[in-house]
Parts: sequence; C-alpha cells; structure tokens
Amino acid sequence: MNSIYLERARERIPNIPLLVNVVSKRVRQLNLGNRPFVKPDTRDMDTLDLALKEIAEGKLVASTGDTGAADSSIESLLAL
Repeated sequence: MNSIYLERARERIPNIPLLVNVVSKRVRQLNLGNRPFVKPDTRDMDTLDLALKEIAEGKLVASTGDTGAADSSIESLLAL
C-alpha cells in the first residue's frame, strides 16, 4: 500500500470507516474491469493503490445516504 496516497486520501475522507468502505467498493469496481479515473503509476499498479490515488487526487468522492439512521451507508461513488 502506498503510504503517500493513503495519507492524502485520509485528508480528503478523514472518517476512517467511510474511507475503508469507499476504497473497498472502488477496488471491487476496478477488479470487475471499470476504468480508472487517474493514470496508473505503473502497468501493474495494485487496484488498492489506484483507488487511494483516485481519492487523493479528488477524482472520486463518496455520496452517503442521509436517512437519519446512525449508520448511513455509501449509496454511490461519484467521479468528478
């Protein structure tokens, strides 16, 4: 895991459980063949690092459901 991308992603999404959920969902999407929103550093860049880089560069944000429930879940990931 690229610690630089992790720290920059944590600056954008300081809520750690939310960050974990966003990264997890995006890694699943990338593993299913979705195209990345940023240029990979290398041809074989890990999808975890790619998801962190997308968040760190502000290309991906989380849209949470505001249902009033204590544990709102991620409705969608939005590309900017």
